[in-house]
Amino acid sequence: MTADMTTEKTPSLPATHPLATVAVEGAAARQFRLLECTATHFEGTELFTADAGVVPGLGRPRTTAKVEAVLADFFGAEDAAFVQGAGTGAIRAALNGAVSAGDPLLIHRAPVYRTTEVTLRGIGVRTEEVDFNDMGALREALASGRFRWAYVQHTRQRLGDAYDPGEVLAACRAAGVRTIVDDNYAVMRVPASGVELGADASCFSLFKLHGPEGVGIVVGARDLVEHVRRDNYSGGGQVQGHQALDALRALTHVPVMWALQSRVGAEVAERLAAGEVPGVAEVRIANAQDRCLLVRLDRPVARELPAVAARFGAAPYPVGSNSRYEIAPLFYRMSSSALDDAPELADWTVRINPMRAGADLVVDILRRSLHELSKD
Repeated sequence: MTADMTTEKTPSLPATHPLATVAVEGAAARQFRLLECTATHFEGTELFTADAGVVPGLGRPRTTAKVEAVLADFFGAEDAAFVQGAGTGAIRAALNGAVSAGDPLLIHRAPVYRTTEVTLRGIGVRTEEVDFNDMGALREALASGRFRWAYVQHTRQRLGDAYDPGEVLAACRAAGVRTIVDDNYAVMRVPASGVELGADASCFSLFKLHGPEGVGIVVGARDLVEHVRRDNYSGGGQVQGHQALDALRALTHVPVMWALQSRVGAEVAERLAAGEVPGVAEVRIANAQDRCLLVRLDRPVARELPAVAARFGAAPYPVGSNSRYEIAPLFYRMSSSALDDAPELADWTVRINPMRAGADLVVDILRRSLHELSKD
């Protein structure tokens, strides 16, 4: 251990407030509900075939339209529209349908996710921040009458965020302010998505739900979804029928997988907090983008740990954060937006997501990795 390592100030992890998850039994019920919605819109043989192209009268493939109807039903929404560009494309499409350059948009006072920041800058919208953790301040801002739209990220932008997304959306709705929710990393994992909580739109990536690359969706109010569809009329911008079917097939597996993953994460957190792995100083469950474990080490070796963990079978970087490619447990740095809020944690804290692994493998990889790093 170097002199720098012994004298460097050790930061602490802030208290976190993880979003509620769905247990396995509830997840199975959601899977069954999705298939009930599917049976309403598809005959059995149609699930084995898919079309392509800008079909006259629909402006998109028939199969795509059917899957959109399934997902609108499943989420209790008026309509749904697939888009290219995954979650970022969905957010961009919804915001373009809601606000124009110079319009005020109410957002949370926190670092904005990088790709969303690019979208907001490109539209030229005038963002105004209020701390969503302070409901009094939020209601005061809403009562000012300055806003037609608010943008809410379902998962946490700051590690210390504690606001209830449902309460935020209800306050907006009571003030006559419409809402767009970034449901990436939350949908199918939390008990209710943004649109199920009363938002005008939920936007999320199907790639993050084991679907095909580049596919996103906007689910919500008919007027907003129709605007998205009009903007996306070009044949090259369509999500083709085979992509839509692929996304639907993947979704049938997701609720139970996410429930198991959340259960494993809780077990790993409990074992690490009990001191099972030397070198771990602190652990938190957090919705830092995806639901994950934030593990603070007793030495500032967090930047080196992912590459070492990869030698023992871990994924050292994400592909889509719970995409179909990610089966090994992820050992990675904290998200960029979380580090913007707490840069002092960069050398001390790693993000761990079990993915499809069990607790024993996750704990073993961490133990072996820290042992290797202790030799340096």
